[in-house]
Amino acid sequence: MAPENDPRQDSSEVEGASQSDDKQLTEDQQDQAVPSEGGPADPADESQGDPAALLEKALEEADRYRDMALRAEAEMQNMQRRTARDVENAHKFGLERFIQNLLPVVDSLEKAIEVTEQTAGEGDPMAEGIRLCHKLLIDVLAKENVEVLDPIGAPFDPQEHQAMSMDL
Repeated sequence: MAPENDPRQDSSEVEGASQSDDKQLTEDQQDQAVPSEGGPADPADESQGDPAALLEKALEEADRYRDMALRAEAEMQNMQRRTARDVENAHKFGLERFIQNLLPVVDSLEKAIEVTEQTAGEGDPMAEGIRLCHKLLIDVLAKENVEVLDPIGAPFDPQEHQAMSMDL
């Protein structure tokens, strides 16, 4: 006596039903794939058999990829140049700002040398120490290509001089 609800029997019925659905589905797909009258459904289907057309298509695709690679390489080179220029400018302007902050120190040392020479005379050790500090600072600035300009009597050059106004 077989039980009424035999699981093996139910699964075989389900499999049979799904197989018939699959057959029906593939027939529906075939109906859609059949080209309409007047030519093939896809022009690319026609060229799949022609080796010359396939070769031409592959060459066009290779050219497109080569162009993309060249553009990407050019963009990378441009980005490297921009980055190098930005780093160089950051160093340059950072150094320029630092040197501009040191110039008042040079002026103060020069004024200190003048005052100590007037009050203490030539042999004063304090004046000698200030002169040595001034010389060291001037040497460091010279290593960084900072040089003293004497603008007295020279025409105004906006590249080298700073304009100052004086109220009379």
